[in-house]
Amino acid sequence: MEQRQNKKKEQKGEFKLNNKPHLDVEEIPKPTQWLTLSLQHLFSMFGATILVPYLVGLSPAIALISSGLGTLAFLLITKGKVPAYLGSSFAYIIPIKALNEAGGPGAAMIGTFIAGLVYGIVALIISKAGHRWIMKLLPPIVVGPVIIVIGLSLSGTAVGMAMNNPAGKYSMLHFSVALVTLAATIIFSIFAKKMLSIIPILAGIIVGYVYALAVGIVNFQPVVDAKWFEMPEFVIPFVSYKVKLTWDIVALMAPIAVVTLSEHIGHQLVLSKVVGRDYIKEPGLHRSILGDGTATIISALVGGPPKTTYGENIGVLAITRVYSVYVIAGAAVLAILFGFIGKVTALIQTIPTPVMGGVSILLFGIIASSGLRMLVDSKIDFENKRNLVISSVILVVGLGGAIVKLPFHIDIQGMALAAILGVVLNLVLPGRQPLEENMFEETEPVKNKKTA
Repeated sequence: MEQRQNKKKEQKGEFKLNNKPHLDVEEIPKPTQWLTLSLQHLFSMFGATILVPYLVGLSPAIALISSGLGTLAFLLITKGKVPAYLGSSFAYIIPIKALNEAGGPGAAMIGTFIAGLVYGIVALIISKAGHRWIMKLLPPIVVGPVIIVIGLSLSGTAVGMAMNNPAGKYSMLHFSVALVTLAATIIFSIFAKKMLSIIPILAGIIVGYVYALAVGIVNFQPVVDAKWFEMPEFVIPFVSYKVKLTWDIVALMAPIAVVTLSEHIGHQLVLSKVVGRDYIKEPGLHRSILGDGTATIISALVGGPPKTTYGENIGVLAITRVYSVYVIAGAAVLAILFGFIGKVTALIQTIPTPVMGGVSILLFGIIASSGLRMLVDSKIDFENKRNLVISSVILVVGLGGAIVKLPFHIDIQGMALAAILGVVLNLVLPGRQPLEENMFEETEPVKNKKTA
């Protein structure tokens, strides 16, 4: 009888997630628990966070340090109310890689700074005008295809890393390493339980690394030679490079920053459901966006990639029901410490390229699939020619490498151009659907009671 009643409630949308906390947001864990709980969050973000700098030519150590610093800044800006960890963003891989190759780390860091600045500007507007306008500007029919473009644009990179040896030629030995890594990651993703299901990337990398070690393509000597404490090579503006802002940098980074705002909003909505608090209202979407932007700016000032809230860490919260911001802060401090341990940095750098390639095949596919899922979950009707036109233009322009050359050496290309065209088409084509009045009410939380 009770099961039938629950089923009816679930069908009506009345059935609430069991989110009664073991540790609530403001609660401080016992010293014996604190380290273990924080390590869980560190490991959940570790694989993805070090993969981004590995792909774009930045320092994994600085990526860890900047993620820790950025997370602490985020917690301060959100008044210690939002238990979110910030790691490296995959959305910026292609523009950061392009800037790094064309103008060195300095250009990439200026671009990262611009991305954080866009977040800050949007946060300021939201604080004055509310948050509904951003949802109208970036509906699922625009954001979904752009996310698909982000994932599929990286597919060639993943396959090349998986199949080729260091000389850039096909190698079945190296491809076997990638396939073992991919298989392990898939198995952990589907069959693992509890905490292990949250860290399939890290687990897959470990299995792939062990296999690569067995077939003899790992050089472990740099780890032996490395010091325990080692200062990373920070990339500091005006010290490591001359600051020169160009329109090309703005054109590459700003549109992607606008689109990734929808990812941030989605994470805040999911986090609200998990924790049982309405983070869109308190501390407010403007504060969480400002925290994300500040973390990205901090990263730009030390030589790390752009930052974003991590779904993996939200998964940890959902499984453990430990929502304490002190645990998140502990993970941030551990990440900073790891960045200064030379042997950890050396170990990361010994990971063979096909190991990362194997993980990337799945990870970049998941990014593209998440765009498809957004379209499905939002019930986008492709019988509607308006939706068909918008998505078609975004996909072909983004994946086809289209480029618009404007005066003053301004080039807008690829994902950035696709995102801009998607936003424009959504605004000018007739038949735009009004914003659903209940879209934010769906996340209305059940207020938690403090645990004893």
